Amino acid sequence: MIYVQEEHLVIRDLRQSDAQILTDEEIAQGWHTDISKFLMRLSDQAEGKCVALAAEADGCPAGYVNVYRTGLGGAFQGQGLPEIVDFGVLEKYRRRGIGSRLMDVAEEIAGQYADVVWLGVGLHEGYGSAQRMYVKRGYIPDGSGVWYRHKPCEPYAEGIANDDELVLYLSKRLRG
Repeated sequence: MIYVQEEHLVIRDLRQSDAQILTDEEIAQGWHTDISKFLMRLSDQAEGKCVALAAEADGCPAGYVNVYRTGLGGAFQGQGLPEIVDFGVLEKYRRRGIGSRLMDVAEEIAGQYADVVWLGVGLHEGYGSAQRMYVKRGYIPDGSGVWYRHKPCEPYAEGIANDDELVLYLSKRLRG
C-alpha cells in the first residue's frame, strides 16, 4: 500500500526487497544491525500484528518505521495502546523531512487504534536526533524512568549498559 506519494518521496509498506538494502546501508554507516529485524517486521506485517512502513527517496529505500496494534513490551504493555517501533532514517537521507513524514503516517495509522500512541527511545547519542524529533512532536516521558531490556531500572543498579536496550518510554495524545 502507498500512503504518501510526492515528487521525491514515497511512503509505502515495507517490501522484502528493502530488507537487504536497508541492512547493507545501516552496516555501511556503522550501525549494529542485521537483516533479521526487517524480516521479523515483514513477518509481523503478514500476520497482521503491525504495519511496517518504508520511505523511498528518489526510488531508493531511505527509512522505515513500524506501528504495532498493541505494544511489544515496556511501560505501556497490556494497555491496548499502539506502539511505534524501530524508527530509522539512513544518515545520507536526513534533514529532508523524511523522518517527519514517516512519523506523520505512523501516527495516522496508530490513531486508527487508539487516542494515544507510545514508543521507546534509546538514550545514547545515536538516538539524539530521534529524541529531539519526538519532543518537538509532543511526546512526553511516561514517568516510569529508564528501562533496560523491557524492565524498569532500579536506582543505582549495576550491570546496565548504555546500549540500544536502554530506553525511555514516551507517549503522545493523538486527539482529545
